[in-house]
Amino acid sequence: MTLPPRRHATELETIAVTVPPEAVEAYENALSIVCATIGIFEVDDAQTAWRVEGVRDLGNGEDELRTALVLAAALTGVDAPLERTPTESEGWLARTYEAFPEQTAGRRFAIRGTHLEPGANPQRITLVLDAGVAFGSGEHGSTRGCLRALEMIAHRRPHRILDLGCGSGILAMAAAALLKRPVLATDIDPWSVRVTRRNARMNGLSNLVSCHLGNGWSTPAIRRHAPYDLVFANILARPLCSMAADLAHNLLPGGTAILAGLLDTQVRMVLSAHRRQGLVLERRLREGDWATLILRKPDA
Repeated sequence: MTLPPRRHATELETIAVTVPPEAVEAYENALSIVCATIGIFEVDDAQTAWRVEGVRDLGNGEDELRTALVLAAALTGVDAPLERTPTESEGWLARTYEAFPEQTAGRRFAIRGTHLEPGANPQRITLVLDAGVAFGSGEHGSTRGCLRALEMIAHRRPHRILDLGCGSGILAMAAAALLKRPVLATDIDPWSVRVTRRNARMNGLSNLVSCHLGNGWSTPAIRRHAPYDLVFANILARPLCSMAADLAHNLLPGGTAILAGLLDTQVRMVLSAHRRQGLVLERRLREGDWATLILRKPDA
C-alpha cells in the first residue's frame, strides 16, 4: 500500500539524543513533552547505544524541553547533548515506518503499525499502534518481557489490574484483550494518557481500558480502585525501588507484580528493595540486556 504524503503547515525540526539503553526511557519521556512523534533507533548491533529522536514544530516548547532534559540527566546520570536538524515530514515518517515492522512477543501477541496493511493472525492477539509512537511498540526488551510475563500468569485470572506508567498503553491493552478484564492505566505524562486513550479506541478496548493522569501511587484513581491482584510497572530501576513499599501495600495477598524497565545488572538492587517489603521472586525473564521480574505477595 502506498501512503499519501503527510503535509505539515509549519516548519519542522528533528531533535535527538544518543544514550545508553538504561537512559532511553527517561530521554524518550523528555522529548515527548514537545514532540508529537518519537522514534528509537539502534546505533550499533550490540545495542550499547540508542538514538532517541522526535519531530516538533520549530521552536515549540523550548523552555519545557530544556527543563525536561535537565530532569532526564539528573534521573539517569547521563548528560546527552541535544542534536537539532531541519526536517521534511515525509522523510522522517518513511524512516519511522521502515523501523516499525510487525512485532511478535511471546506466543500470544502481535503488534502492528497503522501504516501496515490490515491483517490478523488467528493464533495471536493483534494490537495496532501508530508507527509514529515508537515507545511501547513491542520492540523494546522491557515491553516484550512484560508481555511474556503476562502470558505466564494469565491462568490466575486477575480481576483488579493496574498499568502504572502506561506509556502507549500496550500492556494495559494486552491484559484487557487477553484476560477480558477492566484495566486501570496511569501515567505522569499527559501525552501518554492521550496516546493510550487513542490506542484503546483504535483497538476496540475503550470499554476495558481506563486511563488517568497522575503521579505514581498518589494518583486518586489508583487509590480509589486499590488493592490490585496484578500490577505492571515498566518504569526505571530507581523509581521502582523508591515505590516498593507502596506496591506491596497496594497488592492483594497472592497478587502479582510484573516489574520492568531495568537492566539485567540492576536486578539485584530492585529485588532487594521489594524483598524487604515481603514480596517473593517467582520468575526472572531476560530480553537482551533487559530484565523483567515476576513478583508475588504471599497469601495472608
